[in-house]
Amino acid sequence: MANALVIGAGDGISASFARALARDGFKVGLVARRADRLAALRDEIGGEVFGCDAGDPEQVERLFAEVGDRLGALDVAHYNASYRTRGPLVELDPAEVQKSLTVSAFGGFLVAQQAARRMLRQGSGAIFFTGASASVKGYANSASFAMGKFALRGLAQSMARELAPKNIHVAHFVIDGGVRAANRPEPADRPDSMLDPDAIAQTYLWVLKQPRSAWTWEVELRPWVETF
Repeated sequence: MANALVIGAGDGISASFARALARDGFKVGLVARRADRLAALRDEIGGEVFGCDAGDPEQVERLFAEVGDRLGALDVAHYNASYRTRGPLVELDPAEVQKSLTVSAFGGFLVAQQAARRMLRQGSGAIFFTGASASVKGYANSASFAMGKFALRGLAQSMARELAPKNIHVAHFVIDGGVRAANRPEPADRPDSMLDPDAIAQTYLWVLKQPRSAWTWEVELRPWVETF
């Protein structure tokens, strides 16, 4: 059985991708700082749960040691964690900005480094990153989120160039639009105006299954009515 790890697991995109992976035959490890919140999803997909702060190097190192013990070889790592703080530039709390960079970008590096080390030894693997509109567009009052997501995209692009020739598929997904959720429904008069997380997960799975003669390193996903 192939194994996958979803870091920054919860509702929405991460849960949808975890379900898609499980349906496709993967054993899925779910990672979050509050692992107790993942029990229902774990039971639903028959997965494993791990607690970890992705921005802490020691915790990430311990996580991958534990994943090796409980899951074995790692075939897919999906980094979905992010953090944002909003407000005018001159009023932003530096500690909150630092946290945003740590979670959105530095955590992605820590996870990718640990995953790549294992995948290089086994000669194959895939590392996916969830991006956002802010990965390519810096919005007003959202400087810290743009900083983190721009950095994550740069990490993914650099990794793809370095690791693709070594049979590790690195891909970054720009989620350019609002994602539908139970607490965030789309307007009744605008059907399909928000991204369906299950549809996003299906695209992730399609990219995962690409022949290596035609790999994608980045995909932009947006609703049909989204302007860009």
